[in-house]
Amino acid sequence: MTIPTHIVGFDDMPFPPGHRGDVGVIGTVFTAARLDGVLLTKIRRDGANSTHRLAAAIQDSRFHGHLQLIMLQGIALAGFNVVDIWKLHHETDLPVLVVCRKRPDYTAIRRALLTRVPGGKRKWGLIQRAGEMEALEGIYVQRAGLDRETAAAVIRATAIHSRIPEPLRTSHIIATGLSPWGGRQRV
Repeated sequence: MTIPTHIVGFDDMPFPPGHRGDVGVIGTVFTAARLDGVLLTKIRRDGANSTHRLAAAIQDSRFHGHLQLIMLQGIALAGFNVVDIWKLHHETDLPVLVVCRKRPDYTAIRRALLTRVPGGKRKWGLIQRAGEMEALEGIYVQRAGLDRETAAAVIRATAIHSRIPEPLRTSHIIATGLSPWGGRQRV
């Protein structure tokens, strides 16, 4: 088993309640434990363009030829802009690993999608297609194009300072720092 060491991890920037429009998404590119680059893209809040925009950010970057794995901090970015992890896997020819600290409340997510979010039925289908999150190495994951054993090895190799792998921890820190809301609403 070869453990991927060239990884891009994506997380979205915080945004204020009621925000409409685009939300920034930060990607951090790592080679093993070394940060090699940062990517920036924007996706629509509660929109349907996250898969396309993430694929384009990767394919248009100077890192594209070296990357071996995509990590996401949750399957939905910018509210409910749900990533089609299988389509992202096929468009980039890279495996995708979705990471969450705790198991999502699928009942609440389904209710919100089907009652309050445009395109909610399609988005719920993408979440179902990705499969149930599984416990792995103290966190929860979904996988596309990556077996369980390799996913566990990647998490062990990249979760240096917390249970969250460094590419995601770092993208979260940068996204929060660059957001004018810094993870909280300003008054």
